[in-house]
Amino acid sequence: MKKIIIPGLIILMAAVMRFLPHLPNMAPIAAMALFGGVYFNKKYALLVPILVMFLSDIFLGFHNTIPFVYGSFLLTGIIGIILKKHNNFKWIAGGTLLSSILFFIITNFGVWMVSGMYVKNFLGLQQCFVMALPFFRNTIVGDLVYSGMFFGGYEVMLRLNKKVVAKI
Repeated sequence: MKKIIIPGLIILMAAVMRFLPHLPNMAPIAAMALFGGVYFNKKYALLVPILVMFLSDIFLGFHNTIPFVYGSFLLTGIIGIILKKHNNFKWIAGGTLLSSILFFIITNFGVWMVSGMYVKNFLGLQQCFVMALPFFRNTIVGDLVYSGMFFGGYEVMLRLNKKVVAKI
């Protein structure tokens, strides 16, 4: 039960944080998907981040690139599932960076494809990626910070719990 409650609270915290003011693309959702992939079973690891996104998007608004955004978070959840076997700082940091890169590529391809903001050729795609670079920096920083908070916070809670139980 404890293995579900604490990760569930961290996921809930990430969902609430989505409503707080933040820099563009510096949100906790990718870190939540990665964390869920590591600590939930496969079904919930993929379902919970999408459900949180959908429920919060009811209030924040839907847009035409949602399939790309949700798809990138599903891939992040899959990366988290893979990381279950390699749950250490180096692998989590690498998985976080890979998730950030995938989000950048997938969502900006989606913007190029469906937004009408860019010409539908290679130069338009290139321009889309170049224009998104400032957001990419925020994505990387946010993903690393939130992943550090979620994974680090969870490990601290586990260690504190072990100390309390050992004293009883």
